[in-house]
Amino acid sequence: MVTLKSLPNPPQAALQRAGWDWALGTDTTPYVVNDMVIVTEQQAESYYEAAGTLYDMLVEAGQYAIDHDLFREMGIPQNLVELIKLSWNDDRHIHLYGRFDLAGGFGDEPIKLIEFNADTATCIPETAVVQWAHLRINGMDESRQFNTLFETLVGQFSFLREQNSDLTPSMLFSTMHDSPEDDTNVTVLMGAAKEAGFDVEFAYVDDVEFSNGEGIFYQEPEHGEFVRFDFWFKLVPWEYIGADEPELAGMLTEIVKNRKAVVLNPAYTLLFQSKYILKVLWDLYPYHPLLLQTERYLLPHKKSVSKVLLGREGANVAIHEKGGEVLETAAGEYGDQPRIYQEYITFPTDAEGRTYQAGVFFAGEACGLGFRRGGKILDNTAQFVGHVVD
Repeated sequence: MVTLKSLPNPPQAALQRAGWDWALGTDTTPYVVNDMVIVTEQQAESYYEAAGTLYDMLVEAGQYAIDHDLFREMGIPQNLVELIKLSWNDDRHIHLYGRFDLAGGFGDEPIKLIEFNADTATCIPETAVVQWAHLRINGMDESRQFNTLFETLVGQFSFLREQNSDLTPSMLFSTMHDSPEDDTNVTVLMGAAKEAGFDVEFAYVDDVEFSNGEGIFYQEPEHGEFVRFDFWFKLVPWEYIGADEPELAGMLTEIVKNRKAVVLNPAYTLLFQSKYILKVLWDLYPYHPLLLQTERYLLPHKKSVSKVLLGREGANVAIHEKGGEVLETAAGEYGDQPRIYQEYITFPTDAEGRTYQAGVFFAGEACGLGFRRGGKILDNTAQFVGHVVD
């Protein structure tokens, strides 16, 4: 059972002052709430250890996928395969950060991997800033959280600089238009990069110029000059680039190969982003305590959850009875993709029956915890709930 502590001063006023109106929700249910999930030191430590163990297992699974040429099975566009291998085999291409979605961790419920958001994980502002400010605004000790996300990101950017000392520490950050939530995630990342010594700039992806021979450019509006950047962070999914922008996929391959820029997160994160990796993990580590059985077919004797290989935010997820009957489903735009079937597990619930999924950020190490709250399927209507270690 999830125990909550409701704090009298809501985070809404602080969010409005920061201009983060997207976090307030568009309906009567605010996205960021007054409640805090109470976790023990031991629980926080268990989430930390689980994320570290799972990341090591994912690296093994990624190598297995490359060695056995599983790109097609994983739903990965062929035009990204060369870039995935290039970035995988070069240690200078650092995985900046990702977020594990985990079930369990309360009472005697074991922690289980639901999936890993490796490429374009969001929830950074909520985890790094909002829940911390929520404690502070209520006069509580803000160190009573498993939350070093911002500091750890600064460390990751510093490490990236050191590993790529032949390049200029200049980084262009990009999102797609009309996504204020993505813009805010990138704002926090830009702050961390700046603190680590990078010169940073922002441009929507449509405004970025790519040249096969020369690199990645942004035309600065004041004088119209094209400025080249040695690093590009894009909150744009790799599979979108592969499927919808094949020419760009080719150019980025040449740019990386010719050492004209480093692209973040690296293309190899698509190996972890594909839900097929959950089946690879199960094949490599059957019955591991952190894993749920995952197959390409309906599990014959178990309730299961089917997921499309490259879906996002719970879209097109379905819950199946043992015989295959669909009990619940979430709408989405990815319905034509192949699926994997993962053993069903109930999420921890509070006294009102609302479910909770832990999100643990990993940036070289586990560094931040937050929770999403909703129904049986956690989709883009789920709320963010912070935590306090008590």
